[in-house]
Amino acid sequence: MFVFNAFRSKVRLRLALYLLVLLPPALFADPSTIDQPLSMPPVGAASLKILAPDLLELTLITTKAPAPSRPTNWNFVAANFQYLLPIPGKFLVTADGLPVVVQSVGFKRRPIYAPLRKRDLRIGNYLYLKLSSPLADGQRIEVKNPDQTLWSDSVQYAGNADPLRLNPSIHVNQQGYVPAFPKKAIVGYFLGNLGEMEIPSEGGFKLVKSDSGDVVYQGNLVLRQDTGYTFSPLPYQRVWEADFSSFTTPGEYKLLVPRLGASAPFRIDEGVAACFARTYALGLYHQRCGTDNQLPFTRHTHDDCHTNKVEVPTMAFTIVNKELAAFSADYSNNVRHTAPQLKDVSSSLYPFVNTAKLDVSGGHHDAGDYSKYTINSAQLIHSLVFAVDNFNGVARLDNLGIPESGDGISDLLQEAKWEADFLAKMQDADGGFYFLVYPRNRAYEDNVLPDRGDPQVVFPKNTAATAAAVAALAQIASSPLFKQVYPEVAARYLAQARKGWDFLQAAFAQFGRDGAYQKISHYGKEFMHDDEVAWAAAELFLATGDHAFESDLMTYFDPSNRATLHDGWIRLFGGYGGAIRSYAFSARSGRIDAGQLNSGYLAKCRAEIFAAADDQTRFSREDAYGSSFPDPNKPRRTAGWYFSLDQTFDIATAYQLDARSEYLDTIVRNMNYEAGANPLNVSFLTGIGNKRQREIVHQYALNDRRVLPPSGIPLGNIQRGFQTNLAFYGSELTGMAFPPDTAGSAPYAPYDIWADTYNVTTEFVHPQQGRSLGSVAALMCMTALKDQAWSSASGSANHDRVTSAARTTGISAALLSAR
Repeated sequence: MFVFNAFRSKVRLRLALYLLVLLPPALFADPSTIDQPLSMPPVGAASLKILAPDLLELTLITTKAPAPSRPTNWNFVAANFQYLLPIPGKFLVTADGLPVVVQSVGFKRRPIYAPLRKRDLRIGNYLYLKLSSPLADGQRIEVKNPDQTLWSDSVQYAGNADPLRLNPSIHVNQQGYVPAFPKKAIVGYFLGNLGEMEIPSEGGFKLVKSDSGDVVYQGNLVLRQDTGYTFSPLPYQRVWEADFSSFTTPGEYKLLVPRLGASAPFRIDEGVAACFARTYALGLYHQRCGTDNQLPFTRHTHDDCHTNKVEVPTMAFTIVNKELAAFSADYSNNVRHTAPQLKDVSSSLYPFVNTAKLDVSGGHHDAGDYSKYTINSAQLIHSLVFAVDNFNGVARLDNLGIPESGDGISDLLQEAKWEADFLAKMQDADGGFYFLVYPRNRAYEDNVLPDRGDPQVVFPKNTAATAAAVAALAQIASSPLFKQVYPEVAARYLAQARKGWDFLQAAFAQFGRDGAYQKISHYGKEFMHDDEVAWAAAELFLATGDHAFESDLMTYFDPSNRATLHDGWIRLFGGYGGAIRSYAFSARSGRIDAGQLNSGYLAKCRAEIFAAADDQTRFSREDAYGSSFPDPNKPRRTAGWYFSLDQTFDIATAYQLDARSEYLDTIVRNMNYEAGANPLNVSFLTGIGNKRQREIVHQYALNDRRVLPPSGIPLGNIQRGFQTNLAFYGSELTGMAFPPDTAGSAPYAPYDIWADTYNVTTEFVHPQQGRSLGSVAALMCMTALKDQAWSSASGSANHDRVTSAARTTGISAALLSAR
């Protein structure tokens, strides 16, 4: 609170400006249409889209009563997913009053909205009419159902074949593009049982001014086919890319594909990367614990949360012991897990020393819930501090719009300190670190805002959590900038890290290196504690110069050993990634003299960083839409907990060593995907983009009175399908999808699988926020805004919509947050 109050006196940042910063130009359009991004289309809403001169899309929003009932409108799919579509003769299509023959009919269906707390199912139904002859620009198109069996005359399907009509097959970064960065858009569309839309590529594309339609640039479309899937037909084989990277003039534009129409408006603006960095920074601010969220930094306010002291559990804490038993139930699946199951407090190898209530306030809520996991806390600190120490310019970023902005200290470093101050409180008197801060009497505080949160407890210590905490505290303590700004805190952190290391050595001596590990949850279980201990050894060596720590690191961890890759292919995972990054950059960041490093080990670490960056770059290259979705997941058709910008942290890391253009291009492609350049035109970062999700896995958002969730929360970009245990829907949502998501052939296109509904496979954890913030902060530092002073601008807001008057401040100024 003291930082917030001090800062408030210096900067009067208006809430309306922050809304304007995050709202793209398309949001100022007519709010009455079905395509309005902030409006949920009501049941009965209908629209006509002219996808191509010979292809129409008719949309109808329907609903249904709970199972076993079936939809009453446009129910062309039987229980076994067989379908019987209307014959072409059911439709009367006219162009300027003259009939046009319908050649064939296609269909797709998917729930588009299913909120968790009440049943409000809305189903998107899409009929496709393939025409026998093409329409001409400017014609008035109407579609009727003469026998009224599909819709009545009160429902109108009509529109104009405007050359600049909005076409959902044209996908852009809805926030915009930085003038000097790669600028690429994607063209492609999934038509349900008709497969992929045929894109007329021979006419290329044009960049036009959004207000006048004047052409400012034109180029060719280039085929960009997806690779890696094994079902038939292969998906995303008719996807095309429009590259307008050489066009750098700031302004507001649309991407036009002749005969198809145009994209939503977007900016070419120096402020785009800053908008992403500030949005992610705001997201971390929204996750802060032990304090309040207040104006002028956010409209999603709450009072101080979880500031009461927490309890140390005993065997009398029935719920805690039940959760411990459930968390650790699969311990025996690991043949190396020779320690007894940590099934309750008394089973811990490391009894609590402090038994009085503890102050563990601070830090950040770990994910969508209000818990705080030590291992994730350590990873968040790592990514933020690593970015500050090693990404060019990030150490100077003091303008991200958080309470500390403008005080002369890096915002990322202060966000890391906020977390490290909490982590330091998690150490017991014997040097070990508690695993978790958790509700005392239930698993999740899912019906309250954080300032009304439950009483909490700490969970027992284990070696994985302790090693992760040791590593993170040693890393931030030895950060040159942190030592300069907070010398006394740095010394205290390092002393705590050393004490934690002593705890680990005593545990290994008593129980053996494997026998000292007790699994609690899935965090830290992949390599038991091996990766966290390696990371701790690396950080203590770099913090102290003591080669005994380096010897321990090299004895137990070889960066070139493929057995240390998670699932056999994921590089730089968990603590191993922290050890590799920190060692590879230690001399470059000034943490240790280059002559003290082992040159062979250093080479292995650098090679692994480039290998990780090259993997992510290849994944992007093999993905039609440019996201770094891993190819090992494609044959298995698995997806979940996937975040595009999170994938780019190690590309940004490698870029500091070798500024390859393909690395920058891949980071930007992933940013584009996250901001709407995806098959769904959905933004997967709350607070930005045209089409935004309402229903997210986030306890604050579920309990807040506002329709839209807090800004800066990343959502899983690619998912496998619906969650099937939702109280009001069960498996109904899965049954509504057509084609089926899991069909053996011709399933629903995998990147198109989405709905605005609660799905735990899309839930983030804050290390993903930290890594994404690191990447976009690095991008921001490549623009003129890196040294921009944070200040406010005039604006006004009304019911979550910025008024047209506010737009007079200029969207460019809004993106820059400068006025």
